[in-house]
Amino acid sequence: MNQPPPFGLMAEFTEADAMTAAVRAARAAGWRRMEAYSPFPVPEAAEAMGVRAAPVGLIAIGAAAVGAALSAGAAWYISVHLYPVNVGGRPPNAWPAFLPTTYLVAVLWACAAALIGMLALNGLPRLNHPAFFARGFHRASEDRFFLFLSAEDPLFDAMASARFLRGLAPLRVSEVRAS
Repeated sequence: MNQPPPFGLMAEFTEADAMTAAVRAARAAGWRRMEAYSPFPVPEAAEAMGVRAAPVGLIAIGAAAVGAALSAGAAWYISVHLYPVNVGGRPPNAWPAFLPTTYLVAVLWACAAALIGMLALNGLPRLNHPAFFARGFHRASEDRFFLFLSAEDPLFDAMASARFLRGLAPLRVSEVRAS
């Protein structure tokens, strides 16, 4: 029976500090394709992995500006050119009347773009990931910390990588197979 190729190796730790030390050791050894999983945020591990903030805020601001411009432009065009109505002697292009809808559309576009941008940048929705089936991985949301070394990294060699991870004193090292 043919087994699928290895997707990577997973090391399990009982403490966040041990996982963070393992991340630092892996980065120092030259690993670049790795992931860390923990039941709560571990900023030191994220910093050691070189994770930086995603540009979701910039995406939201850009979408808000586009939405506001479209909303204000549409309101102005409709009020001035398509249906000019003199109400109480105000001019057709009374821009303060356009502000509430402009603001609401900008917020709507920013929220939608932030959601879509976050999903796209995180590669979601991904309902199935081989790491989910690693031995003991269900405890990543409870009390365990995991370091995953990807087989896509140029340094990956199944035996040498397993030896490297065992040298970091994890609870266990398990192979993750592509499904």
